[in-house]
Amino acid sequence: MSTTLEPPPLTRPSDAPARRSLVIVGAGPRGTGVLERIAANAPELHDGSGLDIHLVDPYPPGGGRIWRHDQSPLLWMNSQARDVTMFTDETVEIAGPALPGPTVHEWAGGDGQAFVSRRTHSGYLRWVYEKAVAAMPRDVAVHHHPHRALRVAGAPADRQTVWLEGVGTPLTADLVILTQGHLDAELDDEQAALAAYAERHGLVHLPPDFTADSDLSRLAPGAPVLVRGFGLAFVDLMVLLTEGRGGRYENGEYVPSGREPVLYVGSRRGVPYHAKIGYPPEGERPPLPRHLGPDEIDGLLARPGGFDFRRDVWPLVGKELGFAHYHRLFTAHPERTRIPWADFDSAYAACPPGAPELDALVAAAVPDPADRLDLAALDRPLTGVRHTDPEALQEHLRGHITADLARRGDPARSPDLAVFHALISVYGQLARLGDIGAWWHGFFSFLASGPPAPRLRNLLPLSRAGVVRFLGADLRVTAVGGKFRAQSSTLPGHVTEARALVEARLPEPTVVGSRDPLLRTLYADGAAATPAGLLAVDPADGRVLDRAGVPHPRRFALGPHTDARGAGGFTRPGTNGLSFRQNDATARTALAFLRDLSRHAPLSA
Repeated sequence: MSTTLEPPPLTRPSDAPARRSLVIVGAGPRGTGVLERIAANAPELHDGSGLDIHLVDPYPPGGGRIWRHDQSPLLWMNSQARDVTMFTDETVEIAGPALPGPTVHEWAGGDGQAFVSRRTHSGYLRWVYEKAVAAMPRDVAVHHHPHRALRVAGAPADRQTVWLEGVGTPLTADLVILTQGHLDAELDDEQAALAAYAERHGLVHLPPDFTADSDLSRLAPGAPVLVRGFGLAFVDLMVLLTEGRGGRYENGEYVPSGREPVLYVGSRRGVPYHAKIGYPPEGERPPLPRHLGPDEIDGLLARPGGFDFRRDVWPLVGKELGFAHYHRLFTAHPERTRIPWADFDSAYAACPPGAPELDALVAAAVPDPADRLDLAALDRPLTGVRHTDPEALQEHLRGHITADLARRGDPARSPDLAVFHALISVYGQLARLGDIGAWWHGFFSFLASGPPAPRLRNLLPLSRAGVVRFLGADLRVTAVGGKFRAQSSTLPGHVTEARALVEARLPEPTVVGSRDPLLRTLYADGAAATPAGLLAVDPADGRVLDRAGVPHPRRFALGPHTDARGAGGFTRPGTNGLSFRQNDATARTALAFLRDLSRHAPLSA
């Protein structure tokens, strides 16, 4: 097998043997995962006639932009090292071969419960990439082009043309697979107005972005900064503006360097994402799926006139999550229940999803309300909470964070872990429904994709030191009187002003709003978008759909900008990972297409 990290010549002698060509745009984890599946399926589906795989990404293969090595060593992965793998196992339902490999901690030789740096994970991803390239058949060559792809063109029956930034001669490909990760986006109307106001009044406005790429030097020491967003982007911001500026933690307290700004943070929920669960999985896992599986998804897809998420899907989700919660409670903690599991399970199954009978059954069988699953309270913990004194809100939030940390580290609360497993199962099932809106993804992330406990624990001394101030829920930001102003429903009548505003979240991954020229021209040329603006793809194999719903036979897309995005960035071992299934289906379809192309329409020299 031949490999090179530089673009190969784009012409070949007329007497050279015919070779097929595949372009993969995006060399991060998703592109690397597709490469691994191509190598795994090649013994069965590749015909040996020669194949050039052109990997297009201005960032190094493996980590790509988000997971590149060139970022602060203070930034961590968001999952324990034992919970992240790029390799399939026996639980993954794929047509291709499962090829097990090490998790991050097995590769790095460290503590499986550790949250390793993103630099370490970048090394793991680079190793996976190199392993995939080395596993390719001898007649397959992988070429990395360190450029940005600008446009793809070509009729479905023809070879595709891919233009690269700064390269005069385009690539010609039999197939194109788009595996871009998170991309920059144009400002929406609100962000554009805030940015324009900031420009006129000399304010600082940092729009949604990957935090490691934001210009945080514009945030002055000691100055108040409004932060809208309390998820993972906020955690990165917090780290870079505290420890990243020389602060440190000693004996449970924060010792400022004096270079920190003061972060006033709020969001829709007004609380940080739930911390990662800190105890190991033990005992029987809930048998999933139970109440939201393939049959239920088939029923939703067959509904005349379609379905409504809140009315038709959410009750099924709630029943599935509840089943997992109570299965664990009854089987691991029976002393906290009133009836045998078999009796509860039978009665629970007979209740319609979302029906009042479910609540009555739970109330009768589970005496302690703290042992009951209340999804509404989990989603909006500050509902009905009002404070007139900002200091009272600080105490309230510190209590909330302390309680969350205690619960997420307590094996006696192991039904929470069962709900986590159910969330992963549900995400995999809902992928077949396509674009179901942003609310579900936000709810999933809030419960299942929160920060490492040490990061959340650091919020407490930062709050006591006055470096972080909590604003509450339903945060509203306006620009008045030459400043930004923030108000929340939790502190009615209270206004916080600042000359800097950070939108602590990633840009929305819409096709229409993306700054990626390839996606924008793809849409302009007829690719379909969902009502929420995601690129519409065939759920079976990721082929890009046109506006008539017809799959393009030579174009595929996977990732957060599509309606087939996976659950979270990476996959836990032993969980039948959705991204693995998608990668395998796309790789097999692509290899079969190339094989059939060589058989029926040989490439002329």
